[in-house]
Amino acid sequence: MNDLRYPIGQFKLIQHVTTELRQSWIEDVSQIAPILRHTVQNLTSEQLLLQYRPGSWTVRQVVHHMADNDMNAFIRFKRALTEDNPTASSYREDLWAELSDYETPLETSLILLESIHSRFTAILRSLQSLDFQRTFTSPTHGAMSLDAALQRFIWHNRHHTAQIASIF
Repeated sequence: MNDLRYPIGQFKLIQHVTTELRQSWIEDVSQIAPILRHTVQNLTSEQLLLQYRPGSWTVRQVVHHMADNDMNAFIRFKRALTEDNPTASSYREDLWAELSDYETPLETSLILLESIHSRFTAILRSLQSLDFQRTFTSPTHGAMSLDAALQRFIWHNRHHTAQIASIF
């Protein structure tokens, strides 16, 4: 039986990244919000309250979490580009999911994701290969290169979009 928590499988880091692979990931960043928008565009208010597995977040919470996560990831990336191995802050995603802004319309987070990804791809496209070797320290994953962070970013968004899609 498939693990409902990980419909696309768990994250697997690619150690040896080619320029072509990195460019495809940058293109993937620009497609995250349109794919997510397409996935949720016709859902009813009742469907937004569904969980992808027992005890999980609702569709609404997952979408708002994706925006929160990507805001944090974007800041981590920018800090790593402008500071020497900064320590990234963490956040209590479980408690953030209980705050009242998670009751706002999905459109607020979809627009936020589109905006973040637009700025993120602008930065990513301007970087040289060596820039992706810059690092930050994650409280949960330890020292991480921007190549690894980009892979996690893509996986995280695909992962949550697949969780939502698995319901329907």
